[in-house]
Amino acid sequence: MACLLEAPLRISVLSEVTATSRHYVDRLFDPDPQNVLQGVIDMKNAVIGNNRQKANLIVLGAVPRLLYLLQQSSSSLELRTECAVVLGSLAMGTENNIKSLVDCHIIPALLQGLLCSDLIFIEACLRCLRTVFISPVTPVQLLYTDPTVIPHLMSLLSLSQHTQEYITQIFAHCCKTPEHQTVLFNHGAIQNIAPLLISPSYKVRMQALKCFSVLAYENAQVSMTLVNVLVDGEQLSQVFVRMMQRDKPIEMQLTAAKCLTYMCRAGAIRTDDNCIVLKTLPCLVRMCSKERLLEERVEGAETLAYLMEPDIELQRIASVTDHLVSMLADYFKYPSSVSAITDIKREKGDAFYSIILYCKCSLDHDLKHAHELRQAAFKLYASLGSNDEDIRKKITETENMMDRIVSGLSESSIKVRLAAVRCLHSLSRSVQQLRTSFHDHAVWKPLMKLLQNAPDEVLVMASSTLCNLLLEFSPSKEPILESGVIELLCSLTQSDSPALRVNGIWALMNMAFQADQKVKVEIVQALGTEQLFRLLSDPDTNVLMKTLGLLRNLLSTRPDMSSHGKQIMQAVTLILEGEHSIEVKEQTLCILANIADGNTAKELIMTNDDMLQKIKYYMGHSNVKLQLAATFCISNLIWNEEDGSQERQDKLREMGFVDILHKLTQASDPNLCDRAKKAMQQYLA
Repeated sequence: MACLLEAPLRISVLSEVTATSRHYVDRLFDPDPQNVLQGVIDMKNAVIGNNRQKANLIVLGAVPRLLYLLQQSSSSLELRTECAVVLGSLAMGTENNIKSLVDCHIIPALLQGLLCSDLIFIEACLRCLRTVFISPVTPVQLLYTDPTVIPHLMSLLSLSQHTQEYITQIFAHCCKTPEHQTVLFNHGAIQNIAPLLISPSYKVRMQALKCFSVLAYENAQVSMTLVNVLVDGEQLSQVFVRMMQRDKPIEMQLTAAKCLTYMCRAGAIRTDDNCIVLKTLPCLVRMCSKERLLEERVEGAETLAYLMEPDIELQRIASVTDHLVSMLADYFKYPSSVSAITDIKREKGDAFYSIILYCKCSLDHDLKHAHELRQAAFKLYASLGSNDEDIRKKITETENMMDRIVSGLSESSIKVRLAAVRCLHSLSRSVQQLRTSFHDHAVWKPLMKLLQNAPDEVLVMASSTLCNLLLEFSPSKEPILESGVIELLCSLTQSDSPALRVNGIWALMNMAFQADQKVKVEIVQALGTEQLFRLLSDPDTNVLMKTLGLLRNLLSTRPDMSSHGKQIMQAVTLILEGEHSIEVKEQTLCILANIADGNTAKELIMTNDDMLQKIKYYMGHSNVKLQLAATFCISNLIWNEEDGSQERQDKLREMGFVDILHKLTQASDPNLCDRAKKAMQQYLA
């Protein structure tokens, strides 16, 4: 009975609210302009802080009427300004509000309003545009549709501090792609925004700083230009350094550090420059301390990881700065699931739980950011340990680190899983860790599970890690082989993604290295000759190189070429004749040398005069690597201890190979000279 009465009650309340809202909308159509103005002002006061009222007015059609009034030249400037203010207030509601405003074409209307000469109206339009554009649901491309918009916004920067704040904030939020960077750069963003870094307004300085961070990100042209910019006679990089001082707001320190980080990564500032080593890196390490807000710790760690990713010296400096490696362990001390919170409640009791919830860093807050913290920590550990063996050892010896990585591989957040496997990949470059920590924690098991069903970006990193676990000296190689991984890897070679094809074939190549014949047969059977030869004609050079490496390993122990000999020789011929790099042709000649080492396989080369002429050509090539590989091939063909060696030697002598070998014994390269002399000894024996 109570349930039956509830619905009419709600309808009654809704009708009352809608009726009140209808009153505001109706006043927008009053024939008296003064009544319309007063109605807009009353609407402005009614919607402040009232999301329900905002939603009602949007549903009742207030937005089209407000936009109409805003665009009418017959409307007074005061009315047009108040309309812009109300629209800005509506935009501060929910994301659905923003979507409705965008669907009503609010952006073109407001941009048109910027052509007005009245500063107060312009500021109102810009404030509303700012609110609309910073919403994640607004398509930023709408800013770039009309090519006249960006230059006009640049021209408005000088009008007031408000226009400077709003326009730079719009640019900072709407610069998402290299194309956006180019448009802003070409329209003078650097020259127009640089002076704002010394504005008396903190908000203007901050938005200008954010602008430069998005402009410089992975953009060499912008970064190189920024290095030469002077602001009030001071180099821009030094302005950024001052903004990183400890007495500046954290937001400013962090954003300035990002600007210098991006300029450094783009090649505009050297990694050993004092502004990087002594200022930017220490600033970012400070951002990782537990005294900072969780959001700041996340941003600081991710920026630091990006800064030192390619530079071993920065990695070494960071690893001994403020106990960074152990400091990051604190990133994992926040609950990452509802069950973890429930466990704390069960263990400590409701009263303790309530106290924690009441604290500044409540469990709700921790839960919200736990995944981001884990992701940032894994990224930073991955960057720290990407080159130096001692740092990797320090990371793995950090409290429960390997357990955390293994746990991270099965986290609910895809971003955390990706960061965890990236960290694992970084550590897997260590022979010592492969033999110890990786073996002790059986990391191959969760890694294999991750490979079964994951998005491509995770699959690429996981399969790349697997390649390292399949190296000859890795204790994980045997159990991985026994788990039936060959079929999985063969399926990766058929992927549309070049990176996955490379990793699939790379892992098979590592697996085949010095492997038993049984394993090699399994690989060939699972991969299939058709797929193998398809990979040999892959347009991606990395795929081709790894396929050649696989073939070389499969043929490394006196191969039996009876099954697919002619097809392999045909593939080798096509590669040697094609427009391929020196590295590809060297690998191909090495395969030929392995074929030449087989008992029956030798005949495939000796009966192919075209192939012999190719070997002869590469023995006289200008590249020493190709000469060496070709000479090694001939050396295997004429080896005295094998049947038929005399006939092969005689034929090759007739074709002029001995003369070439004799010349190569005088080669300036010691390895080539030595190989040629050993081959000549076969004729003298």
